[in-house]
Amino acid sequence: MEFWLLVVIGILLIIIFSLVIKLFFVHKTVREIEAQFTERLMTETNTLIDISHRNKIMCGFAKRLNTELRKLRKERHRFQQGDLELKNAVTNISHDLRTPLTAISGYLDLLDNAEKSEEAERYIKVIRNRTEVLRQLTEELFCYSVVTSPEYDNDVEFVSVNSVLEESILGFYAVLQERNITPNISMPENKVFRKVNRAALSRIFSNLLNNAIKYSDGDLNITLNDTGEITFSNTASDLSEVDVKKLFDRFYTVENARKSTGLGLSISRILIEQMKGTISAQYKNGKLSICIWLPDVSGD
Repeated sequence: MEFWLLVVIGILLIIIFSLVIKLFFVHKTVREIEAQFTERLMTETNTLIDISHRNKIMCGFAKRLNTELRKLRKERHRFQQGDLELKNAVTNISHDLRTPLTAISGYLDLLDNAEKSEEAERYIKVIRNRTEVLRQLTEELFCYSVVTSPEYDNDVEFVSVNSVLEESILGFYAVLQERNITPNISMPENKVFRKVNRAALSRIFSNLLNNAIKYSDGDLNITLNDTGEITFSNTASDLSEVDVKKLFDRFYTVENARKSTGLGLSISRILIEQMKGTISAQYKNGKLSICIWLPDVSGD
């Protein structure tokens, strides 16, 4: 009796030992698949997932993952190709528009010095206004193609955010006055320094001021605090929560691109992310708030 009990115990121990070994290899295979899958997603490579253990179920799992990886690579390549073609098209269009616009502006300047009727003066004024709008749209397209280019020079330096913000607001003073907008500005007495690209930061502030001019009901609050957080807020009754969620989407416009390419805030987001910062928008009780945060890297 004791003999058979020992035999049963021995068999059970062998089974348990076999299961432990099998479980060990399964865990090892799962770790291999996890590591390789993460690596394949993060790197541009055609290498597929390969496992050391030939368990039938795990081999089948790896095979299915490889099938999905092939599909994912194909879609990513198609997306990258399409995105590159779009950027090239935007660059070419902006270049092609710049030349005739320059010529049109030149001829308009010549017409200013020529004798003309009052009616002709009115028509020329309309043409000049429309030409200026088209020029601004072209510059926005060109800017987008530049900041999304791998060759874009994004050199950074320690800059006083206060100074750049003040300069940007002063640059828009006349336009703000035309819209009867008197900005309420709050800044700390101490200078807030951040390691950023000065030109890029100025472009971001200009885009946000342009956005406020387009959508504000007549108010504008601009706040800068010591933590590097800048907030632009204004009442915008014509917007909706759906609009605000799409504000940073490329080519999205609220008014069917009448006077905008829909690239201003998209450009701002790209530039902010290049400087390791963040940008977000909120819409509450009819008030739009766009918040920028610039990290303090002075201790790096």
